[in-house]
Amino acid sequence: MKQNTRTAIITLEKMYYELNQDKFDGKLPEVIITIQSSPRAYGHVTTSKVWNNNNDKYYELNISAESLNRDIKEITATMLHEMVHIYHLINKIQDTSRNKTYHNKKFKAKAEEVGLIIQHDPKIGYSITSASKDLIKYIKEKKWKKIDLNRETIIPNKDGKNGKKTSSTRKYICPACGLSVRATRDVKIMCYDCKEIMEKAV
Repeated sequence: MKQNTRTAIITLEKMYYELNQDKFDGKLPEVIITIQSSPRAYGHVTTSKVWNNNNDKYYELNISAESLNRDIKEITATMLHEMVHIYHLINKIQDTSRNKTYHNKKFKAKAEEVGLIIQHDPKIGYSITSASKDLIKYIKEKKWKKIDLNRETIIPNKDGKNGKKTSSTRKYICPACGLSVRATRDVKIMCYDCKEIMEKAV
């Protein structure tokens, strides 16, 4: 089936609903899911309810338009990452500091509880996110498929004309020892020491 933003949003909304039921006992609020340009982040959630519908207000959960066509397990991990933030917002638990960029151990604990692997980064804390084996099994059971749609971002030249497309490196992490490497494209790579397939960070 041809993908467009409407079908992609429907897919993401279905994923949010089912993850909410299965991982959060259905306690997270309804949100507005968007697909917007966000070349420096895979996703975000607003810290306040920025969408209004008469007297109802909603948080916004955005999935980056540039990275929408990543593997479905990576999209799911990003979705769950943002849902953990929503869980903490509604329960008034502070899970970040340093202008909301550094993820603390409270974030890590809840994220791992719902099926994420969390690695530490000196700048952003416990934020490097990938899907655990149990979460990957869950995704396969749900039969969720890749969203074959994404937005290309063009960097303008100094004269204002289109220049090079943005390129981003991918970070891969060994789920056993935490060793990380970067690649300029999607690769299948194994940690030689642990004999484990390395997982792309989200």
